[in-house]
Amino acid sequence: MTSAAASVAALPRTDVPTAEGTAQVRVLPSQGATHGTLLLGHGAGGRGDAADVVALTALTADGWTVVLVDQPWRVAGRKVAMRPPSLDRAFADLTAVLADEDWQASHGIPLPRPWVLGGRSAGARVACRAAVDEHGVARPGIAGVVCLAFPLHPPGAPEKSRAAELEGPLAAGLPTLVVQGARDPFGTPEEVRAAVRDQRACLVLHEVPGTHSPSRDLAAVTGQARQFLAGLGGRPAAGALA
Repeated sequence: MTSAAASVAALPRTDVPTAEGTAQVRVLPSQGATHGTLLLGHGAGGRGDAADVVALTALTADGWTVVLVDQPWRVAGRKVAMRPPSLDRAFADLTAVLADEDWQASHGIPLPRPWVLGGRSAGARVACRAAVDEHGVARPGIAGVVCLAFPLHPPGAPEKSRAAELEGPLAAGLPTLVVQGARDPFGTPEEVRAAVRDQRACLVLHEVPGTHSPSRDLAAVTGQARQFLAGLGGRPAAGALA
């Protein structure tokens, strides 16, 4: 385990109640001027924090508060992830709690707006679905989406596409970053680009070395996220009041 991973693993965890059980968050406050909050969810496998998710905690130096979200199934120690509807309900409940200013004040956890939703693999799918409402409209206060290794389809089954999930925030006008391994069996960068051909205006797609595992070039992952978030500066969050 790297020193960064060890530091992240040692962060205090705050319980957040949801209809699907107790979720948890670990919060890394921004350093210096505050630009917003980046919420990051994990994938469907593994017990530890993925290296690319850990790498993005460095964005606190750029003025972003970073929140690492642990879904209820992971907190409970189960090995199999919940189904997407349950993941979405838990995430919706969690974000509703986190958005409450009284909750933030009572826990000493300020989470400044705008928010950027993100995650790795299954967590990226949750972020895309959570960024828009049932009418396909961007949710208030959301400025963008960050997807690490978006699982466009199961390996070897391109006909089972999840492109509609990725198209959700794009169609709603939300800038969406996808950082994808060059040989990802869940969908290569070329496949991602082709799948959202009609909704590319808000897509920022970057290829990194590797497959569906965290990239070997973590500096590139962090750099691409840093550049993407910097590009959101001055852009009003969806639904934000002037």
